[in-house]
Amino acid sequence: MTLNTDLNSTSPITGIHPALAFALEAKGYTQLTPVQLAMANEEHGEADLLVSAQTGSGKTVAFGIAIAPTLLGSGERFDAAAAPLGLIIAPTRELAIQVQRELDWLYAEAQIRIATCVGGMDMRNERRALERGAHLVVGTPGRLRDHITRGALDLSAIRAVVLDEADEMLDLGFRDDLEFILGAAPRDRRTLLFSATVGRGIAELAKTVQTNAVRVATTASAEQHADIDYQLMLVRRDEREHAIINTLLDSDSTSALVFCHTREAVRHLTARLANRGFSVVSLSGEMAQSERSNALQSMRDGRSRVCVATDVAARGIDLPNLDLVVHADVPGNPETLLHRSGRTGRAGRKGVCVLIVPENRRGAAQRVLALAKLTATVRAAPGISEIEARYRRRILDAAVSAAEPDELEADFVSDLLEQAGPRRIAAAFLREQLAAHPVPEELLPLPAEALKNRSSRRDRQSAEGHAPVREPRGPDMQGGVWFTISIGRKQRADPKFLLPMICNAGGVTRRDVGAIRIDDAETRFEISADKAASYAEQLKRPGGLEKGVIIAPAGEVRGKPRHAKRKFKEGGKPVHKHKGPAADRSKTRKPKGRKPKRPA
Repeated sequence: MTLNTDLNSTSPITGIHPALAFALEAKGYTQLTPVQLAMANEEHGEADLLVSAQTGSGKTVAFGIAIAPTLLGSGERFDAAAAPLGLIIAPTRELAIQVQRELDWLYAEAQIRIATCVGGMDMRNERRALERGAHLVVGTPGRLRDHITRGALDLSAIRAVVLDEADEMLDLGFRDDLEFILGAAPRDRRTLLFSATVGRGIAELAKTVQTNAVRVATTASAEQHADIDYQLMLVRRDEREHAIINTLLDSDSTSALVFCHTREAVRHLTARLANRGFSVVSLSGEMAQSERSNALQSMRDGRSRVCVATDVAARGIDLPNLDLVVHADVPGNPETLLHRSGRTGRAGRKGVCVLIVPENRRGAAQRVLALAKLTATVRAAPGISEIEARYRRRILDAAVSAAEPDELEADFVSDLLEQAGPRRIAAAFLREQLAAHPVPEELLPLPAEALKNRSSRRDRQSAEGHAPVREPRGPDMQGGVWFTISIGRKQRADPKFLLPMICNAGGVTRRDVGAIRIDDAETRFEISADKAASYAEQLKRPGGLEKGVIIAPAGEVRGKPRHAKRKFKEGGKPVHKHKGPAADRSKTRKPKGRKPKRPA
C-alpha cells in the first residue's frame, strides 16, 4: 500500500489488514491521523485497548483498523455470515448509523455484512437482519439489550467489542446496559474503549470490562485545535438571539450548527430563524428517528443551511461541510464545549466556533475556555452596517463574475439596456438581491472597555493547568434562599448537569448557587439572598427549562408536591408542624385500636 505517516514520507505503514488498506487507498487516504496510526501498531496484538482521542480525529476508521485482524485473522474475506463476530456500541442513533456507513466502505473488500440495532427503528426488521446473519453488529445500548433479552441477538461468537464515545454513554446513564451487554459476550473477547477523556468513571468501567488494557493517548491536550477559530462574542443580556441571527448573516458558512441547552429553547430559536427567512431544521430528543434523519439529510444535501440542536441530539453526527458552530448557551463544562466545537474543523477542514456570551456570563465562559485549554478572540456581535457591507460585496462579486450573455440571451439583454438603461437594471438587481437576504438586527454597541481581554486569578490558574480556586464557604450560604427542581436520584440527578440547568433557568452564575442537596424525587438548592428575588422572577419566563422540569421556591405548592409534606428552614432542616415538646404532642394523638362501643 502507499499510505504514509505524513505527506512527505515515503515509507509505507504496516499493521493494516490488506483488505482495509485497499479500501483506504481507493477512498483517497494519503495519510493517517494520530489515532489511526496508533491503532495500526502491530505491538498491540490482541490486547484490550483504552483509547483517548479528540472528536473528529477519525476514530471510526481507527477502531476499524484495530479490530480487523481479530475479526478476519489471516483471511482476506469473511466466511458466510452467521452469529456476529464483532459488536460496536455507540451512544446515539446518529452515531451508530454513521459508524455503520464508515465501516461499510472500509470493509467492502472483505465482503462484510453489518446489522444495525438502534432505538427508533423497526425492531422486526432488525430481528430479521440478525436472523439472516451478520459479521458485525452496530447499535445503541438500550436496543442491543432488548434484542439480547428477547433472544434475537446471540453474542456467543463475539471476538471483539468496541465502546465508541464511552464517556458520553456513561453521561447518558447507560452503564447498567453496557455491563449487561458485555456480560452476555464471551470472557475471552477483545474489548476496546474509545473516549474523548478518561475520567474516573471511564477508568472504573475499564477495570470492570477489560483485562490488562493498554492505555493509548492520542489527544493533543496541550495544543488548541489548529483548524478551529474560537470567538467569544459579548452581547447584552436581552440581545442574545439578535446576536445569533447577525452571526449567521455575517458568516460565509454554507452549513452551521447552533447548540441550545433545552428542547424548548431549540423549538423557540428554530421558529425565530424560520420566521426571519433562514432555511433551518432542528434536532432534539423528542423527535422521531425519521424526522431526525430527514433533518440531517436536508443539511447534507444543502436544502437547509442551519441546524439548531441540543447536546444529546447532536452527539456523534457528522455533517461534512459544517464550518460554523454557534453556542447559543454557554457550555456548562469543558467537555461539552470541546464536543460541541468538534463538530467542525474535521479531517483538515477549517471551522469557526462562536460562543454567544451575555455580559453577566463572561466569567463563566472564560473559565470553561481556560479549563478546556482554549484561547478565544473577544469580539462584539456584527452590526447592521457590517452585514450590509458584506451583502454588497457579495452582490458585486456575483455581478462581476457573471458570464457574458450567450446567443439566446444577447437580444433580450440589448432590449433591456435600450429600454431600461444600465442604472435602472443595476438598481433592480441590487433590490432583488437585498430582498433575498434576511434583514439584520439592530444591536446596541458595548463599551470598548467591555471587549478588552482580561482574566481573573482563577482563569490564569486554570490556563496554567491548576484546578480553579473557589473561595471557601460553608455548606449553606448566609441568608440564602432555597428552591427545588423536580429531578432527583431516580432521574440520575448529578450536580455536573444540574448546575448549568439551574444557572441558565434563572440567569445566575455558579457563584450565586450554594448547597445542592439531591433527594430521591427532587433536588433542593440554595440561591444567594441578593439574587433570589430576580431568580424567582426569571423562572416565570417561558423556554428556560426542558419540558416536564419544574423549578420553584421551596415550600411552594405545585399540584401534589413531595416537599409540601416537609417544610424547610433557610438552613435546610425540617420544620415540624407541632412546636411543643414531644410529650405534649403525644397527648394530642388519637389512641390506636378499635373505637369504644356506644352504651346500650
